[in-house]
Amino acid sequence: MAEFYFNPWDPQFRADPYPAYRVLVEAPPRLMNFGATIAIAARYVDVAAVLSDHQHFTAVRPPDLPIARRGPFAGAATMLTSDPPVHTRLRRLVSRDFTPRRINDLGPRIRQIAAGLVDGIAARGGEFDLVSELANPLPVTVIAELLGVPPGNYDEFKLWSDAVVAGAARTQPWEEPPPEFLEAVAKLRGYFAEEIEKRRRAPGSDLISALVAAHDDEALNSEELLAFVVLLLLAGNETTTNLIGNGMLALARNPEQLELLRREPELIGGAIEEIIRYDGPVQGTARFTTEPVNLGGAELPVSVPIFLLIGAANRDPAKFPAPEKFDITRDPNEHLGFGTGIHFCLGAPLARLEGAIAINAMLARFPRLRLADPDAPLSYKGSFFLRGLSALRMRID
Repeated sequence: MAEFYFNPWDPQFRADPYPAYRVLVEAPPRLMNFGATIAIAARYVDVAAVLSDHQHFTAVRPPDLPIARRGPFAGAATMLTSDPPVHTRLRRLVSRDFTPRRINDLGPRIRQIAAGLVDGIAARGGEFDLVSELANPLPVTVIAELLGVPPGNYDEFKLWSDAVVAGAARTQPWEEPPPEFLEAVAKLRGYFAEEIEKRRRAPGSDLISALVAAHDDEALNSEELLAFVVLLLLAGNETTTNLIGNGMLALARNPEQLELLRREPELIGGAIEEIIRYDGPVQGTARFTTEPVNLGGAELPVSVPIFLLIGAANRDPAKFPAPEKFDITRDPNEHLGFGTGIHFCLGAPLARLEGAIAINAMLARFPRLRLADPDAPLSYKGSFFLRGLSALRMRID
């Protein structure tokens, strides 16, 4: 196997992991030492196999990991970190409120929010930051309204969310997380604990009230309830922000694709799928072996953590012809950006809808939309697993 460098805690690596991916997809999974032994799986066939097999590869985090015990979920089970039967119960519960009909019903309100943000960009004119002026506020507003929390708290949610993601990214799983991470976790959990108590006293039509009712019916215990509300904010906010930012960058760097989408906005569905494949907001996830197992020709011991490099699998030439090419008409496009199997992302329809509305709104409004400086270095947030720009300067005139 050719030499490569892989270190998800290195900011320079996180800025552009794709050269390493090109080497990793050429060989079976391999074991590496980062103070503890981990396995790296990059090939599409291997990543898909692990995501589809919860019996041999569990999503449950070992209870002694500090980042799990002291993280935003405080060790409570979530859909991300559980297997059946717990996962089945949790997913069935929340699926009631994430039906295709309910997501579609959100469309007019998402368009209204996006239109207001685009109007603000147009009024200021010239150069602007797509991340702070569109990609950040749209998803956090949508998920906060869905949860039923006051608009005055949206900026705080974003700060807490960013601090949690950044703190987790800088911390190896077996290390104690930094103080700013713990402070953000405490504020986030404290805020939503109060909101849950408010809904218990005076329920409304929002999602927190629905979850409180489920808890009172003993479908959720109190820690699961709090963990789930926190998860919804983090997942519903961060990943869609990154989808919009990464997508606009890919389109701006491929102007022929941008113009094709501008001329034919009905191609937005395929464009969103290609954005997720090409430079997805979720670059990886983790599983743990439940017993010694052979994965793609590699012998893995029991209880070893496996880093599943979704971003690498989505550029595996064994699965995708010309994987380095950004092509919004790519078909088929069976990427793993939303996972697969029982843990397939429940919020995928909402993320697709928000991304489609935001990107089409920008292209329809600004015919000269482009990068402010195509040669300017890009700044990425402090996360490998959740890949997103901290800023993207663009121009509209």
